[in-house]
Amino acid sequence: MELNAGDTAWVLVSCALVLLMTPGLAFFYGGMTRAKSTLNMMMMSFAALGIVSVLWVIYGYAFAFGDSGSAWIG
Repeated sequence: MELNAGDTAWVLVSCALVLLMTPGLAFFYGGMTRAKSTLNMMMMSFAALGIVSVLWVIYGYAFAFGDSGSAWIG
């Protein structure tokens, strides 16, 4: 399997932008709840970030860059 440096760089930059977007999303959703629920909403956003990061490492990278023989996947 041959990796293209441009494709890999694009995926890494996209992941970094999503990582930077998450605190803003936490503050946005926290602002829509009552004051006592704001911290809970922010912690749920950061927990979701952690879960998605682990799932990307386990499944997503191989799914995106694997050799599946399909034009749409991998």
